[in-house]
Amino acid sequence: MGHSVETVQQEVEQTATMPVLTPYKMGKFNLSYRMVMPPMTRQRSWNNIPQPHAAIYYSHRAANGGLIISEATVISEAGRGYKDTPGIWSKEQVEAWKPIVDAVHAKGGIFFCQIWHVGRASTYEYQPNGQPPISSTSNVLKPQVQANSEEPAKFSPPRRLATEEIPQVVNEYRLAARNAMEAGKFLSPFNNFYARIHGAHGYLLDQFMKDHINDRTDQYGGSLENRCRFALEVVEAVANEIRADRVGLRLSPYATYLDSGDSDPTALGVYMAESLNKYDILYCHMVEPRMKLSEESFETTESLLPMRKAFKGTFIVAGGYDKEDGNKAVAENRTDLVSFGRLFLSNPDLPKRFELNAPLTKHNRSTYCEPDPVVGYTDYPFLENTA
Repeated sequence: MGHSVETVQQEVEQTATMPVLTPYKMGKFNLSYRMVMPPMTRQRSWNNIPQPHAAIYYSHRAANGGLIISEATVISEAGRGYKDTPGIWSKEQVEAWKPIVDAVHAKGGIFFCQIWHVGRASTYEYQPNGQPPISSTSNVLKPQVQANSEEPAKFSPPRRLATEEIPQVVNEYRLAARNAMEAGKFLSPFNNFYARIHGAHGYLLDQFMKDHINDRTDQYGGSLENRCRFALEVVEAVANEIRADRVGLRLSPYATYLDSGDSDPTALGVYMAESLNKYDILYCHMVEPRMKLSEESFETTESLLPMRKAFKGTFIVAGGYDKEDGNKAVAENRTDLVSFGRLFLSNPDLPKRFELNAPLTKHNRSTYCEPDPVVGYTDYPFLENTA
């Protein structure tokens, strides 16, 4: 049987398409390409309430069949650690999210809400009644320089969460996931705002998983299984609440951000990847070992391949990817999807620019967390406006 002209043409077109621009089926979602807009904290949700300008920002970057994960969104008043980050614990916040989610859905985008608790990365001023922040430990986090300032941020001494209090915090994650789904039911009952759990970068769940922080002696401390127990209880609760095929988890086993190092990050990553299979969640989003800190990339021989092989769902990589190494990661089957943070931030039409091999706008780091509703937020140009 010879190939018809049409099939030859299709084959030529397929080989010409760059790997990150090929379609992908993620559970019930048909993604048009393998590029993900990952969560990026922008600190423009005044008083923890998402604002109308967020609808413009996200819809600029939304496309039919494109996956967007929202900025980290706080699950409770005690989960806060930064100024003007959005929350999803109150009715008012849920209502404020609705038009934002709808703006993404109007473009055919698939939207996940990253639900977040900072744990000890907080201060008394962010806590209800000025109480200590909670953590796996009572050891204070040493001052850290953060993305939006020159001066190191100082943190208040945390309170070690009592064993019997943990189910209450698990429940806060569950309610946040339920609220996210509620926020997605504005005009389209099919398209929801799904839940992506933040288990990375030295925040609460990571404070339990990493042995450089967790110094507990109860069933949530000591062995690897015990340290991962809290995170897996959160995964289970959220999956039971909104269905496992609507749940993702972000992990950064190798990162040392916010003093979150671990003595055996590979074992931690593999254990979590294997454990997630029994909950059948949709995807696992892991941060590359080269991104040990938030901004700089390091040369390393470590790799996410063992986790990629261990996890049965969709695997997403993050961490300093550009067009060339993102395509290479997909071509070599090291991942299903690639997230491009800074590039999506400064190029709202990033997939189109990749496709046309168009020049990319450089991001301006100094405006990442400016409170301005436009500058460094909704003013990055589209291709047609740069000609």
